[in-house]
Amino acid sequence: MVRRTRAEMEATRASLLATARQVLAEHGYADTSMDDLTARAGLTRGALYHHFGDKKGLLAAVVAQIDDEMDARLQAISDSAEDPWQGFRQRCRAYLEMALEPEIQRIVLRDARAVLGGASPDAQRHCLTAMQGLISTLIAQGVVAPADARALAALIYGSLAEAAFWIADGAEGADGADGAARLEQAAVGLDLLLRGLLVQPLRG
Repeated sequence: MVRRTRAEMEATRASLLATARQVLAEHGYADTSMDDLTARAGLTRGALYHHFGDKKGLLAAVVAQIDDEMDARLQAISDSAEDPWQGFRQRCRAYLEMALEPEIQRIVLRDARAVLGGASPDAQRHCLTAMQGLISTLIAQGVVAPADARALAALIYGSLAEAAFWIADGAEGADGADGAARLEQAAVGLDLLLRGLLVQPLRG
């Protein structure tokens, strides 16, 4: 009985998360009604409050789920790269490219920033720790100039995060550039930024 109840609770939570992702991606946080969301999931409002506390808690859970998926995609890039430096560059570029994906753009880069104030401290620490590890490896290999890996990770992570927000907000940017144009501009800047880390100038 306990095992079945736990499974049912997990299924209810998963259903709410899946439905919330769809509704939030389609309508955004401000225009998402909890009654409409729970009705679409075939569940009660009480179930939502039991699992997530409130609408903001549901958003935070959806963001955490998407963040985990983004991390897995980025890690796959690092794991499959034959050259650690190119893998690092590709990983940074891929993060910026994700800012054009509708679900990530609306939920993670717009609503989460407006409602939750951005990424959670745990998510930020995870990203910084992962990037610090990559940079430490590149320094040990003599690819990146010796420096404090944590400081470099903070600088690069901060730059990528702000660039992603800028790209996501590019639909009607004051500079007239849409998100795709901003991505290309950011990619050029990223290459310049990363090239400055190298012990020797980038070839090719």
